[in-house]
Amino acid sequence: ARRNAPLLSEDESALFATINQRLSEADRQRLAHLSERRHREELTSTEHCELLELQQRLEELHTSRMKALAQLAQLRGVTLANLMIQLGIQFPDHA
Repeated sequence: ARRNAPLLSEDESALFATINQRLSEADRQRLAHLSERRHREELTSTEHCELLELQQRLEELHTSRMKALAQLAQLRGVTLANLMIQLGIQFPDHA
């Protein structure tokens, strides 16, 4: 099976490592919980700060992932949209 699997270059492997970065499950659950509390207008000031921090981390991850996707698309000679379709990636996915 290994003989038939496509090999990735070092550059592609590094880009995929960045593309596959996500918030931890605990952080995703906390973000969802805090977002729901904000929607219900029940956030404390401490929770609001925590929510803003998690949202900032999520945005930074999305930015890094999009840059890596764009670089991978360029490396492979395809459009970003086509690469995302090929990889089954849709944003936002709440990393």
